[in-house]
Amino acid sequence: MKVFIDGELFDGKAGRIPVTDHGLLYGDGVFEGIRVFGGKPFMLEDHLERLCHGLRAVHLALPNAMARLREATLTTVRAHAEPESYVRLIVTRGDGALGVDPASCPTPRIICMVDSVQIFSEEKRRMGVSMATVSVRRPGADVLDPRVKSLNYLNNALARIEARQRGADEALMLNAQANIAEASVANVFVVRGEQAFTPPTTDGALDGITRGVVLALARRLGLSAQERSLGRLDMFSADEAFLTGTGAGLVRVRSLDGEAIGGERAAGVFERLASAYDALTRA
Repeated sequence: MKVFIDGELFDGKAGRIPVTDHGLLYGDGVFEGIRVFGGKPFMLEDHLERLCHGLRAVHLALPNAMARLREATLTTVRAHAEPESYVRLIVTRGDGALGVDPASCPTPRIICMVDSVQIFSEEKRRMGVSMATVSVRRPGADVLDPRVKSLNYLNNALARIEARQRGADEALMLNAQANIAEASVANVFVVRGEQAFTPPTTDGALDGITRGVVLALARRLGLSAQERSLGRLDMFSADEAFLTGTGAGLVRVRSLDGEAIGGERAAGVFERLASAYDALTRA
């Protein structure tokens, strides 16, 4: 692992930040996860643009943000020197006084970590993952816009814990209206025939970069792909279901709450999309 902190590079766990950083104390900051394929950050500009939108949304001023974040990412990727890896790019509010007031934090902190990542094992990727509908709900846009990747992922962590306690690999998170929002670390897609659907951000889904790539690939392959509100019934009646995420890639969903997903009607949409995604990342 290589770690970049405010312009300095460190090996492994040698990187340190003060305990007074408000990112640690209050989850005050935003982040991006970025995959590296062939030594190059995949969809880097899209990730940086989303991160800058998040900075503005939480009123975190970082002068010359795009250029500084790009340089931090590329510097750390080059130092890690592995063809395939995972980037975690973070901007915290920085050091400040005890107390939640951001006014005590004069200088934001840029952190970039590059290492390997495996969200699901190879066996799970071959078999498909099992999901459980959890009681932890995705906060609505009136609480925090789901398009902001803030440092507070406590509800996602609690959702994953509950899913694991019930013997599942991943959590299915609903919003207050019982519509599907997302998994704990991925977007959700359902397939019926040649049509692929994914929840809109207004239902609590992250505006995922990989989600956007898959929507574009589906249309390129001649499939119908669109955002639509979905419920648990849509999962149970789907021909196929799968997850997308920067860390996870594309992963088939095998079951939900103990019920198998899909069957003889499946038209191989997941395989076509996964193949197209792999080709794109290799290119």
